[in-house]
Amino acid sequence: MNILILAAGYATRLYPLTENKAKPLLEVAGKPMIEWVLDNLAPIPDIDRVYVVTNNKFARAFEEWAVAYKARQPKMEFTIVNDGSTSDSDKLGAIGDIHHVLKTQGISHQDLLVVAGDNLFSQPVPEFAIAAKNHPATLALYDVGDLEAIRKYNNVSTDEHGVITHFEEKPTNPTSTKTGIALYYYRADVLPLIDTYVKEGNNPDQPGRLIQWLYPRIQVGTWDVPGTWFDIGSKETLVEANEVFQKFVS
Repeated sequence: MNILILAAGYATRLYPLTENKAKPLLEVAGKPMIEWVLDNLAPIPDIDRVYVVTNNKFARAFEEWAVAYKARQPKMEFTIVNDGSTSDSDKLGAIGDIHHVLKTQGISHQDLLVVAGDNLFSQPVPEFAIAAKNHPATLALYDVGDLEAIRKYNNVSTDEHGVITHFEEKPTNPTSTKTGIALYYYRADVLPLIDTYVKEGNNPDQPGRLIQWLYPRIQVGTWDVPGTWFDIGSKETLVEANEVFQKFVS
């Protein structure tokens, strides 16, 4: 299996912090966000390669980062993929970037784990990849514990086997406190559907939209993320994340 890290956004809400530095390279509790992500994915068995898709503005910075990180994690092989965009106006969008990597790197024959480079979770998740093999596609869930808070995310309902029965972005009347986070697993036999999604002219941004499109078509399983998950969307939440994740520094 391969890992694809989504890191091509411009994070304009965090300006000026992200004007000259990619959001996943900003530090939280002493290390870049992307390293929190990878450190918790590293225990997953059978990782062939990590692909980091970014933009023309930050590709060099990720290449330099990957060299330094590989020195500490020598078993990980990296490919930095430049999607060619230069600003928010010409970006491909998260789903567009997944499609771009599949086409340009020729990796549609292998299972793919997709994760956002700013998607902070506090514990290793090797069981996610193991559990995900039971379904064509799998979405990681996190319980935010508050029906009001769920309104700014997405809302997911499942059957007794954990298979998605309803998925809604930014719900007005949420029915549960569980949200899907940007951690996905797609079996190789499902990857051609991403090409279909894009060719149909569907919205190429926000990776959750792909799940919303997929679940009526195929069985999409779920897996509950342990520990703490954090969504950083502003300077205030970045400060809060620094405080929260400090207790997880080893």
